[in-house]
Amino acid sequence: MRRSASPFAHLLLGLGTFLLVLAPLLAWYVKPRVAVNPVDVDTTAVYTGTGSVFDTGRARTVPDREITVTQRVRGDVADSERSGHAAVWDVVTSVDTADTLPAADPHDALDFVPHRWVSDRRTNRPVHCCGEQPYIEGEAYLKFPFGVQKRPYRWWDNTLGAPVTLRYRGVREVLGHEGYRFTGSVPAARTGTRLVPGGLVGEPDRPQVLAEEWYANHGIELVVDQVTGRVLDARTGPRRTLRAPGAGRDAAVLLDSRKLAFTPATQRAAVEQAVKNRDQLRLVGRTLPIVAALTGSVLTLVGAVLVLAGRRRPDSSEPSAALRTI
Repeated sequence: MRRSASPFAHLLLGLGTFLLVLAPLLAWYVKPRVAVNPVDVDTTAVYTGTGSVFDTGRARTVPDREITVTQRVRGDVADSERSGHAAVWDVVTSVDTADTLPAADPHDALDFVPHRWVSDRRTNRPVHCCGEQPYIEGEAYLKFPFGVQKRPYRWWDNTLGAPVTLRYRGVREVLGHEGYRFTGSVPAARTGTRLVPGGLVGEPDRPQVLAEEWYANHGIELVVDQVTGRVLDARTGPRRTLRAPGAGRDAAVLLDSRKLAFTPATQRAAVEQAVKNRDQLRLVGRTLPIVAALTGSVLTLVGAVLVLAGRRRPDSSEPSAALRTI
């Protein structure tokens, strides 16, 4: 018997073994390295709604005004690469009314807040480096971690300057795409001070007063893609007021809206990006590993059978048993 097999049989066996090894590598090694926050992000989210705003020209609060909140997020690729493991995002949030839109200079907005968020690319948790401002805490801000669970999350509220607990409230569809719904609210809390005319906070005899700034939120509602952690829809009800020093009630309303929500265009862009990222993760973490495992099993089995058959095939160049006895 000549113990040999065709090169094709060995090729099938080797390729099948390679695919069987590749399948778990894709699921357990490659996918976690693909599921990371990007460093080259460049997105804009727009919220619109109505509410009361303080008109500086009239020196009083004006109700039923159209309000637009624009949140621009741009990644600092150079600082992200230098950090080694963090995503560095520069965020600018502006609040406008119809009087300040469109604004040639964002500083002309009713409110303008720049800051920098630095997060671990895999866990989404804050990383305190790279010029982070302010000192951000919690588990989620701008987005949730990958693989969102049905549990409470600590969401960073930049106006409050502290995380807010958002609780899971079931599922909701956004443009046909199902996401996890989380809600929460913020009771009135002091967030800082501002120098204002005394008459603005009920103290007309004082030319200037270091008034207390207070913030509350009627309700925060976020719909989040379970796979990617991307926010598909957002609604918020901010209330910002001024109080005289040590006073127990609001003296002036700077901003008060029951609901500011993602525009349809922002929803559509968020859903499209979530679907794209989700499909990429599922391709690497599920589809390709399953295909590799099934194909590898078949090729390994066929290759092994051909190798064994080749080793057992009689050698035609050897004399038969009957001839050897003559």
